[in-house]
Amino acid sequence: MNEVCVKLITRSSELPPMVCNDYFHSTSFFKALENSPGTSPCMATAIDKDGTVVAHMLAIVNTRRMLLPPFLLRWGRVYGEGDYTVSKGREMLFKQMVDAVTSKFRREVCLFAEFSEISRKMFGYRQFRQCGYVPIPWQEIHNSLHSMEPWQRLSHKMQARIAAAESAGVEVRPCRDDSETTAYAALLRRFFRLKSRRYVPHARLFAEMARSGDATHLVTTYRNRIIGGCTLIFSQGNAYMWFMASRRKTYHKFHPAAMTVWGALRYAHENGYAHLHFLDAGLPITHNPYREFILSFGGKPTAKYRWFQVALPWVNRMVGWFYDY
Repeated sequence: MNEVCVKLITRSSELPPMVCNDYFHSTSFFKALENSPGTSPCMATAIDKDGTVVAHMLAIVNTRRMLLPPFLLRWGRVYGEGDYTVSKGREMLFKQMVDAVTSKFRREVCLFAEFSEISRKMFGYRQFRQCGYVPIPWQEIHNSLHSMEPWQRLSHKMQARIAAAESAGVEVRPCRDDSETTAYAALLRRFFRLKSRRYVPHARLFAEMARSGDATHLVTTYRNRIIGGCTLIFSQGNAYMWFMASRRKTYHKFHPAAMTVWGALRYAHENGYAHLHFLDAGLPITHNPYREFILSFGGKPTAKYRWFQVALPWVNRMVGWFYDY
């Protein structure tokens, strides 16, 4: 691998030509984030001596305003390990880009940084450790859509629930316009308002993503009322569920959560995607209701790591000690 330099770019107008295979590291996602309040994208580009981009990594700085000190909370987020156009020297490129975005997170005074959705559990293990990140076991789930009809993977109990909800008039469909997208984003904010780690972006980001054609937002409706919804991102022949929410307590008898997941599986299958990945099934604890719910649709669990770095060194060391087993 020839010598490369890594450059950080914070404006879409300055992005050089690059091959984007992974939506989470694409110029399309960068532009959507750039136009959304509360999110600041940064693209780490690895450029060789000929001026060609051989790898790039999209990092996001999320900002949330709070009523209590410190009043402004920032944290960094990266989905996956980046996009590469070369097969050799990826570990070296990965280390250089992680160093660059970590420095960016520190300059932005981020409370912590998080890398998730790494393709393989052990990918970048040594490089993350060298950069001061701590591995925390995490659970991911994916459903195969190419070898068997999704309906056949459901239990009889789940099939009965879905059939009853559909008979009552519940349906799942893509958002028709920006007003429905805004209503769906409002549902997400209400659903996650008490979950401190789950940040819901501004509604403008969801609208920008839908217009790009690389994502869609499905809503679950009953008598023209939105009772659930989810965001699907499409990349490299697969669909990824980024967010999901439902009014499961108010409309319990219509099973809005189950209908939303089923609608996502059916939509991904009908549009020819090989797998549907649920990006956040949570910590692999013994009793995880959300994980058990997702697995009831016939998916397969996968053990992965999420990598965290806390800005306060002594807290980061304590987290590393706690999870070093």
